[in-house]
Amino acid sequence: MKAGIAKITVFLLALAIFSGCKSTKRVKEGELLLTKNTILVDGKKSNDELLEDLLYQKPNSKFLGYKLRLQLFNIAKKNPDSSYKARYLKNPTKFKRQSMIFSAKQVRRRGKSFLYSGLDKFLKKTGEAPVVIKKERVEKSKQRLQVYLSNKGYFRNQVTARIDTAGKKKGTVTYTITRGKRATIDSLTHKIATPALDSLYRQISNKALLKIGEPFEAEIFEAERNRITSYFRNHGALEFQQSSIVYDIDTIKTGGKTYVKLIINDQSVREGDSTATRPFKLYTISKVNIYTDQPKDKKSAQVKDSINYKGFDVFSFQKLKYRPKAITDAIFLNPGNEYADFRANLTTRSLNNLKIFNQPTLQFKPDPSNENKLIANIYLSPKEKYYFLTSLDVTHSNVQDFGIAASASVTIRNVFNGAETLLVAMRGNIGSSTDLANPDNTFFNISEYGIDSRLSFPRILFPFKTDKIIPKSMLPSTSINLGFATQRNIGLDKENFTGAMTYNWMPDRNKTARFDLFNIQYVNNVNVSNYFNVYRSSYAALNEIAQNVSTNDSYFSPTNGNLLVPEGASGFTSDVLNNLTSLVPTDPNYREVRSIEERRRRLTENNLILASSYSYSRTTKANLVDNNFFTIRFKAESAGNVLSLFAGTANSLNAQSTGKQIFGVEFSQYAKGEFEFIKHWDLRREKVLAIRTFFGMAVPYGNSTNIPFSRSYFAGGSNDIRAWQPYRLGPGSSGARNDFNEANMKLLANAELRFKIVNKFKGAVFVDAGNIWNVLDDATLAESKFEGIQSLKDIAVGSGFGLRYDFSFFVLRSDFGFKTYNPAETYNKRWFRDYNLANMVVNIGINYPF
Repeated sequence: MKAGIAKITVFLLALAIFSGCKSTKRVKEGELLLTKNTILVDGKKSNDELLEDLLYQKPNSKFLGYKLRLQLFNIAKKNPDSSYKARYLKNPTKFKRQSMIFSAKQVRRRGKSFLYSGLDKFLKKTGEAPVVIKKERVEKSKQRLQVYLSNKGYFRNQVTARIDTAGKKKGTVTYTITRGKRATIDSLTHKIATPALDSLYRQISNKALLKIGEPFEAEIFEAERNRITSYFRNHGALEFQQSSIVYDIDTIKTGGKTYVKLIINDQSVREGDSTATRPFKLYTISKVNIYTDQPKDKKSAQVKDSINYKGFDVFSFQKLKYRPKAITDAIFLNPGNEYADFRANLTTRSLNNLKIFNQPTLQFKPDPSNENKLIANIYLSPKEKYYFLTSLDVTHSNVQDFGIAASASVTIRNVFNGAETLLVAMRGNIGSSTDLANPDNTFFNISEYGIDSRLSFPRILFPFKTDKIIPKSMLPSTSINLGFATQRNIGLDKENFTGAMTYNWMPDRNKTARFDLFNIQYVNNVNVSNYFNVYRSSYAALNEIAQNVSTNDSYFSPTNGNLLVPEGASGFTSDVLNNLTSLVPTDPNYREVRSIEERRRRLTENNLILASSYSYSRTTKANLVDNNFFTIRFKAESAGNVLSLFAGTANSLNAQSTGKQIFGVEFSQYAKGEFEFIKHWDLRREKVLAIRTFFGMAVPYGNSTNIPFSRSYFAGGSNDIRAWQPYRLGPGSSGARNDFNEANMKLLANAELRFKIVNKFKGAVFVDAGNIWNVLDDATLAESKFEGIQSLKDIAVGSGFGLRYDFSFFVLRSDFGFKTYNPAETYNKRWFRDYNLANMVVNIGINYPF
């Protein structure tokens, strides 16, 4: 109660401080603080943010309806250094008194400290100076509005502005716009001096963006310029520039009509001290020279090795270290082809995709033997052949009290002289945990280590040619991955073997595709007897049932009376399922024991997964700052079909196994599909609305009745439903009764409004909805199963807010989630029962969640 009163007192005190600080404190006499801009368009008030953004002056920003940044600026002292000097340095009595505590040097330096000047500087930097109405800026705003309207076709627009007072030292500005009649394009003609360009233009004139009868709009003219320029430069016109296109627009002597004439004059060239004109040339490539290394002294360096390969001349200032085909396959400027921008850009992207060169340089020079031909010189700068990376970290987690993690990797480029890249990475971790039995009394009693390798090829590795299916313009690559990891005294002490062969390519600039020919994973659980020490929720439920059922006393610890692990837990479970206790199959406790045992068997079974998958994604995002785009992803995966062909038809002799085995291990067989859609809307003024939807389902069949844990779905966490921690939601309305709750079907939807708070601090409000369910598998718990549309009532809803700091190259994110609708509660307690600070879930992450 006292703590609550203290918080209220601090809040009221802060409110009083801010309320007592006048917003016009820093506004001089005769000046007006801008409090509001009003825009009237043809007599009606406009809420068009685009028009408001054109104004040179806008009122001070608000946070939750309050001008926080302005008040922070007003709180800061105007000249903190001068105030300190006047108070201490120029006052002999106070200076002497301070010098008795601190040295004279320290007293002089204290004026620069955070307490005396740093705080004020911080407040000024974080705050926002008052926006004072300036007549010259109002006039500039009028002019900008007029230009904007003219670009929209309102050539006879009128804009006026009026400044009104709105209290002491406060004012408003009203902009009145009369647009007038909007012009439409009444006539389109063209005049192109160079015959070759005129011929090219006629080929695309029927697809012109400018159309007779359409409203005049400057953006359409700019888009048409880009279209024509791109077409010309992709058909040999290397020297053509967008500025070469001029539009003659006549609206004066046309009786109110708009006549548009496209004009392209000949090329202007410099000849000595004078300028001349000549027709634009359409070039073809006569020769391609490739220099595979960069000498230190370019002037005196001489080529020591060269080869001509399929029309390409490859040079090296040292011994040639690359097979010519590996480089020429990445070049799309072929001798005999016309010059094209897209081929030059594709060549740059493809050479970068080899990952063995730095940014290449492309130069084009006229061929002395033919003025309509070009010589293409491509200069490559190799990266270092060997690249080493190491790291060392001190860690702490719920598994270990103290740990040391180390990793080392080496990258070897151009391994087989065909632009291949080999990456070998090793990692290790040793830690100390007081929760584990430690008979040897060793400090580091847990460990984990692994090694991974990846060999990448800048092409498709396949027994027959795939160029017609996946041409080299799609930048194909192949990677072969192998890995091994093992644990000691962590969970079930898993040994994990992985291997994959993956093909990647880009069907288009904004599309990517991936095909895993095979992805194999073998998981060996070494310490199965440790299961109930890891999955404590299952143990607690089983132990509670055992306490109330008459059974063998040897199953319990003589010290605390709980089930012994593992012999007591396994013995009691066996007795129940073999009908050796008072529990019968219809009893809820019997079903609970059976469910616990089914989950234990599934999570302790060794897994062998051999899967193939295909993934595809498409995005319209143009660059990192694009906030108006969508992304679509889908994935299809199938596992176990190949192994099923080789497996024996006889059932396993293992009493716990009914499936086919390979090397003594049951292999998994399932089909899996996923779909994700992300959409961002730019709401202007640094506000973005982002949504995401996701659906995924994996269906076991054949040799499997469930999905391996590593291929299942979970809910909760910083990139999911943020009001729940990872693995703590679902399945269905079961209430997350297990330690790690997962299932084979997932629905997810997120919506987030992002906005700027101050400087690089961003904010967000969000709503997340979704859940996981068991479907078409061997799960027996009714609450966890998806039974159709009626199960959608178990979709959980979380909401909250987030704070972010933008470091430019990444965003540090914290989200605070509240359980809004909890399907694990009874029907009358599902909404807002845990919507409080005590049950708030804090998520820390890097970059945005979607």
